[in-house]
Amino acid sequence: MMAKILLVEDEINIASFIERGLKEFGHTVTVCHDGNAGWKILQDEPFDLLILDIIMPKINGLELCRLYRQTFGYQSPVIMLTALGTTEDIVKGLDAGADDYLVKPFSFQELEARIKALLRRNKEVTSNLLTCDNLILDCNTRRAKRGNIDIDLTVKEYRLLEYFMTHQGVALSRITLLKDVWDKNFDTNTNIVDVYVNYLRVKIDRDFDKKLIHTVVGLGYIMNT
Repeated sequence: MMAKILLVEDEINIASFIERGLKEFGHTVTVCHDGNAGWKILQDEPFDLLILDIIMPKINGLELCRLYRQTFGYQSPVIMLTALGTTEDIVKGLDAGADDYLVKPFSFQELEARIKALLRRNKEVTSNLLTCDNLILDCNTRRAKRGNIDIDLTVKEYRLLEYFMTHQGVALSRITLLKDVWDKNFDTNTNIVDVYVNYLRVKIDRDFDKKLIHTVVGLGYIMNT
């Protein structure tokens, strides 16, 4: 089970050693050496799994994990890989949002086994989740979350958001949305689509700098990042 992994480790020699081991197991690895650099990378691209040291300059591993969880939720599992091995240290790491905690020195076989277990679990959990940037829609509970903000949806708002999220990057006409979301042949002069899109924008876009629902002039709307 190959994964795209971000490794944040301040000791260059240790980082290189871990990177080589992960690549031998077939993973794609991006490496950086402080929490600030790790945070910048996380804002630009998604990863299947994060491996974080704790003692690092600028932003330590605990702070980086908290920041990631607050911003992106639980999209990807996090492993703390550190020399700090007391019970108190482990509790702090898990409380910060880590899914697992491995103390150095470690065996690569154990690290790989933990990676596989987390990826399997995450795949099962996320099989009914739709994501767009840091917006998550749970199709089981019909609830949404953006960053650390829970979003309540009406039945029709959920259906419209689900449609947008399963058609990301596609320009959708108002007529298409009427037909597929409302399942009826409404009068094409109705503004019901615009009304409900505005409801969604208030809930998922208003409090965020990055907007996800965009107007396509003369046609309708598109969801993308």
